[in-house]
Amino acid sequence: MKLDIYQVDAFTNQQFGGNPAAVIPMEEWLPDEMLQNIAMENNLSETAYFLTKEDHYDLRWFTPAAEVDLCGHATLATAHVLWEEMGLKQADIPFHSRSGRLGVKKEGGFYTLDFPTDYIIQIETPALLREALQANILETYRGREDYLVLLESQSAVEQLSPDFKLLKTLNARGVLATAAGREVDFISRCFFPAVGIDEDPVTGSAHTTLAPFWAKNLGKNEFTARQLSRRGGFLNVRLEGERTAISGQATTYMKGVIFI
Repeated sequence: MKLDIYQVDAFTNQQFGGNPAAVIPMEEWLPDEMLQNIAMENNLSETAYFLTKEDHYDLRWFTPAAEVDLCGHATLATAHVLWEEMGLKQADIPFHSRSGRLGVKKEGGFYTLDFPTDYIIQIETPALLREALQANILETYRGREDYLVLLESQSAVEQLSPDFKLLKTLNARGVLATAAGREVDFISRCFFPAVGIDEDPVTGSAHTTLAPFWAKNLGKNEFTARQLSRRGGFLNVRLEGERTAISGQATTYMKGVIFI
């Protein structure tokens, strides 16, 4: 069997930036074990698989270690492949996923994700989290899958050097560390060792958690954001009640064929 594969850098307008994702069109679903093995072989933070249906696309995402419920950058990458590599003409793409209905549409030179907004509650900071981050955590919140921690400054986020073995033992997908930005509204770094990604370059889904937090703190619903990984990425974020719009760009890095 041969499968087409694309590698796309998402949340950037230039190669070697943003977050790389593999995108694989499917004619039918392969066994989950095979999908996981392909993602492990790709060794990118996410591999997206999509299946064309009559009025939508079924979409799934795998890290090298596990299938996940929601992924922003690989959804952005999939839309980019459909539009730029496969010639899709419609300007709004409906996806069905483990997180329900998702969408992507073209807005100027950006692709805009339509994702469900996370619900966050403030909690006491777990001792294990303080030990793993070794940072002055001002506030801690828990969302659907992740912890969100507020640090005192962008510099404090930049200087984090987490103990990933400890973070892996938390009962969560990962940890989002955030602070007000010097050149954007807010910045973040995102750590997901429990699903095989110590630090994710740019995490679209994390901004469904960050958006309601910063809306409350900044008193507005539209933001510029930057994720401060080594590759880095820029996002426009808009809170729309129960939905969050996350905009970014993408560029194709590679096209190929998988032989199974």
